[in-house]
Amino acid sequence: MKYFFPDSQDTVDPSFDFEKETRSIERVRHRDDQYAHEVFSEPAFDGLLVSKGIVDGYGNTGSRYTLAQRHRLYREGVRSFFRVDNRNLSIMGDCGAFTYVREPEPPYTVEQVIDFYVECGFDHGISVDHVIFNYQPKWDTAGFFEDVEAADARRRQEITLSLAAEFMAYHRKHKLAFEPMGAAQGWSPRSYAHSVLELQKIGYEYIALGGMVALKTKDILACLRAMSEIRHPKTRLHLLGVTRTDHLEDFANLGVWSFDSTSPLRQAFKDDKDNYYSPERTYTAIRIPQVNANPALMKRISSGQVSQDQAKKLERLALEAIKQYDSGAWELEKALDALVEYDNFCDPRKDMREIYREVLTEQPWKHCGCDVCCKLGYHVILFRGAERNRRRGFHNVWVFYRRVQDRIDRLAAKQADSVGR
Repeated sequence: MKYFFPDSQDTVDPSFDFEKETRSIERVRHRDDQYAHEVFSEPAFDGLLVSKGIVDGYGNTGSRYTLAQRHRLYREGVRSFFRVDNRNLSIMGDCGAFTYVREPEPPYTVEQVIDFYVECGFDHGISVDHVIFNYQPKWDTAGFFEDVEAADARRRQEITLSLAAEFMAYHRKHKLAFEPMGAAQGWSPRSYAHSVLELQKIGYEYIALGGMVALKTKDILACLRAMSEIRHPKTRLHLLGVTRTDHLEDFANLGVWSFDSTSPLRQAFKDDKDNYYSPERTYTAIRIPQVNANPALMKRISSGQVSQDQAKKLERLALEAIKQYDSGAWELEKALDALVEYDNFCDPRKDMREIYREVLTEQPWKHCGCDVCCKLGYHVILFRGAERNRRRGFHNVWVFYRRVQDRIDRLAAKQADSVGR
């Protein structure tokens, strides 16, 4: 099973000095900053997923790319742009249907999307689709068209299938190099199975399942089981935005060949507690916010609730505390006192002492062999600034990929053992 890492232009600056918190004045972001695959000496994923909606932007969803970056992507192609020419990474493209989900119809034509795939040199390209966010198996029963939302879901599915047929016809007519992938949308096991059946009739052998991000695992499995009844043995499935690693064996047995997700990256700085991955569990990152860069703290300072001088003093002490503890110069309780004092100063509603005690006692970064942890040391566990937070996210992706590989290896061994018997 292959893991594709979705692009959102997340990079890190290799010149950043974590002690001084400065960077090279000669740094040019698009030239010098590194993507996740450049940070690691070993693979952290099998491929990249790049969305037209992320590149070009649409409506209220602005592009993650500057105008110069967009021009360079179209001019150089995805492999050169992401500097993966010498790496064994596949690159998949999609429309980014989430950017136009509120529109009555997709804003892109089939030809526009195919031009994007061809000009940029993708390995796989997903047909134009229209997301269905509702999961309502009851809509399969009588009275379907009496419900406005149900009728809209059916309309979106019909649009998606019609565009998939047009997409395949264009691909065949022009004998294009990238592998076409059909997009399947549905609102129930039965409707997803219908989509897959129709896409197979069109000629697709690789099908991307959209609209499943918010579904419960049991509902995803129900849909996959329904698809398995009509799925051809050679048909491969891709789960868009879905991980659920606890069920990889079930997914694999039901035809899932690949998936994508940004969850490991995002949890590093979006989650309240699960910020740092280890092979067995997750840890909470230690919060040491920057006085001059944390909006909530700056607001309290400007309103006179807290003293800026006191904030800076406690911030420096907290940074010194974890540095001295990591080196063995300070005892655990002394370091905790300094960290918790600053934490309470910033957010008196929470008591993080026992959580931080666990993190500092186990020091998981010292047991990790990834390039990020080996280079950063304790800085990787600090919830502080984009350079640390994003690198922790890259670390999570690296660990997540190894979790996936471990489960796949165990599944393969299990299958080999059953064949041997």
